[in-house]
Amino acid sequence: MPPYRRTFLFTASSLALTGSALAAPTPLTDHKSHKTAATHRQPTAIRAAQDESISVSTHHRAHGNQVTLSHHLLEQQVAGTNPLKTLAQIPGVQFQSDDPQGIDTYSVQLFVHGFVQNEIGMTLDGIPLGEPTFRNYNGLNPLQAVSSENVERIDVTQGAGAESAASTNNLGGSINYVVSRPHDHTGGTIAQTFGSNALYHSFFRFDSGRLNPTGTRFFVSYMRNQTGKWKGGGDQFMQQVNARIVQPVRSSSEISAYFNWDALNMVNYQDYTPNWLQNNGPNLDNFYGLPNAWTNAYNASRGIFPAGYNNIADPKDISYYESTASSADLFGGITADLALTDRLRWKTTFYGHEETGHGTYASPYACKDPSAIRCPASADTLQLNGGRIFEQVRRPYVERFGGTTALEYTLNHHAISAGLWYENNRYDTRALGYQEPILGEGNPINPFGSYAGIPYRTLWHQSYNTNTFSAYVQDTYHIRPSLTLHAGFKSLLNTTHVGDASNWALRFPAQTSGESLTTASAFLPHLSADWNFLPQHELFVDISENIHAYPQSGYNSSNAPLAVSQAAYNSIRGTLRPETAWTFAGGYRYNGSWAQANVYGYHTNFRNRLQQILASPTGGSLLTNTTATVQNVGGVTMNGVDAGLTLTPLRGLSFFNSISYNHAVYDQNILSSGTLYHTKGQQVVGYPSFMYKTRLAYNWKNLETFIDAQYYSARSFDYVGDYKIAPYWMSDLGVSYTLHNIALGGSRSPRVNRMLFSFNIYNLANTTYVSTMGQNGFTMNNQDGAAFNNQSILIGAPRQFFGSVRAEF
Repeated sequence: MPPYRRTFLFTASSLALTGSALAAPTPLTDHKSHKTAATHRQPTAIRAAQDESISVSTHHRAHGNQVTLSHHLLEQQVAGTNPLKTLAQIPGVQFQSDDPQGIDTYSVQLFVHGFVQNEIGMTLDGIPLGEPTFRNYNGLNPLQAVSSENVERIDVTQGAGAESAASTNNLGGSINYVVSRPHDHTGGTIAQTFGSNALYHSFFRFDSGRLNPTGTRFFVSYMRNQTGKWKGGGDQFMQQVNARIVQPVRSSSEISAYFNWDALNMVNYQDYTPNWLQNNGPNLDNFYGLPNAWTNAYNASRGIFPAGYNNIADPKDISYYESTASSADLFGGITADLALTDRLRWKTTFYGHEETGHGTYASPYACKDPSAIRCPASADTLQLNGGRIFEQVRRPYVERFGGTTALEYTLNHHAISAGLWYENNRYDTRALGYQEPILGEGNPINPFGSYAGIPYRTLWHQSYNTNTFSAYVQDTYHIRPSLTLHAGFKSLLNTTHVGDASNWALRFPAQTSGESLTTASAFLPHLSADWNFLPQHELFVDISENIHAYPQSGYNSSNAPLAVSQAAYNSIRGTLRPETAWTFAGGYRYNGSWAQANVYGYHTNFRNRLQQILASPTGGSLLTNTTATVQNVGGVTMNGVDAGLTLTPLRGLSFFNSISYNHAVYDQNILSSGTLYHTKGQQVVGYPSFMYKTRLAYNWKNLETFIDAQYYSARSFDYVGDYKIAPYWMSDLGVSYTLHNIALGGSRSPRVNRMLFSFNIYNLANTTYVSTMGQNGFTMNNQDGAAFNNQSILIGAPRQFFGSVRAEF
């Protein structure tokens, strides 16, 4: 089953929550002390222009403990790897993808202490990235916002995240990508990676250096990533251009601009059921890209299946011709960061973003006749030519613009700041059914083509317009060099209006139209304290409340209240409330020269959880899916703890171990379609209750090696917890060697400042495992094998090999 086939549920995204301070081991992170005086309020961006070796924040973020992942940690991954995958080394974080680089946007799934990615606020240099889900509606996946090679660092704050984060969904914290700055000296980078399944990853960057006495400089880069799938046919392709220009203004101010263009064309992997994995192995996939693909797909639509499909309950459901995703983005902003006085700074950003694209699948469910090459004519036939396969195409469109502005004032031991954020977002989504040819009467549609001139039918169409206004005030009070208190609050007003909807009345009920939903909260408090009570010893606490604005999506595609029929919306409109969460967290950290240790505990109360409820199990095609409703099904209570220990007994040697325990359970039973399901006290779906992570690394002169392993316990695959996905181990290995100052010729010839050779093995033990789960929703229970046959898992890639060379001039 392809990604545009069934109802898209990330109900796990609303189910579990965490606190604010993430205590990660020193070798994985860079922590800076909370000892900023008024004279040190110059922003990192300005100082980095003076010293290019600075790669982490040099002033304190006291509102919750901020964890920084440095560029060096990102560089240890295979080139082009999704930077979010690096976060999986941190306790309490789970990253899943069906490809080794984590670039398949359909399969990417990030959990941070139980929060999935659309419950975590994400920004790029402060510009909001919205909810980075596959069916994005108000933002941009970070992978598509910046090339991984241009990410200088990632700042992670949990709990409510920073009050200043421009986000409507940061129940579980915030992640801010920091883009690298143009270098002071003219130069560039050339990098090439080769790997399993014909992977070719290329990266080129040019830095202008200082162009004039004022320090004007820029960089521009191009990235291209193409890899074949590890099973099935087709490939996954992405290319991207980044550019950034910086204009210093006097000694401590600047104006900068950032631009991103990206385009991706990806052939998706087949969605799986646990049944297929158990009985047929991990290698079943769509027909696209394989020999005789169209013939085999058409025969399957007539009930003539390949060998081995006879033990599948509905073999048509694994007989799709193709499933693909395409998108293109224009994204960027301009920022003025100005020192108005030696104590007062003003930072303002204006940004814009446009995303176009489409997702497809060629469905074998155009008609129910079991064998005829041509479907019989009927009043509601999808294709006029009677073809057995039709191309269903989703066409989303996102257009948003906005701005942020903030003032920061230092007064004695206080750092006081206040800011505003406004955004207008237009989201248009529709599903179209295009006519595919009958076998022998033409070639199938190119899923990456224009579809011009091909007969089609509009299945459904919705258009949203959203205005968001947010404000915050905060004060960080440095009582003593060792003790810091923080207090602040955030206000949010978010209103979404869905306009007139259209639908194919013979298959779809009237959809919600002409309705509005508002999320409003005037006071979302955040309190924290940090105390370095002895040298190298630290205690911290964090208390926060936050809110999640109502999500959006296409019809029947998520837990979006307006993406249902008008009748379904009318039945629940009086019970809808925005999701909210209170989090209480605290911890202890020790940073010694031979050992680093941490313990972090959290308690979260999550209220008004929204969940999509299906009237009956999905099956066959979106054209035969039953309608759904979105209900307020109560809350989740979570208690969790992380503990980590890193030993550094010898110079260059580090040994890291961490454990994470998460007890996140539903507070109520769920009543659905007249049946009471006993979910109270059951562990939330999709997220393991126990994780263990270990990493052994050794550096000697120019040689660097590491091997890491991660264990994930069983995950619930339905809400009552009577079917679970098996636990698994995952391990990776990396080796790199660096050369410096290499002459390419005579004394006046160009020189390579740094050349890096690296070799990586993904899935070292060649484990067969379930990666992403719940992408098409979770069943309520496993009665009659409902969970066992739920086509809502993706299989992780087998062992893969990669080699890279990188030259910096």
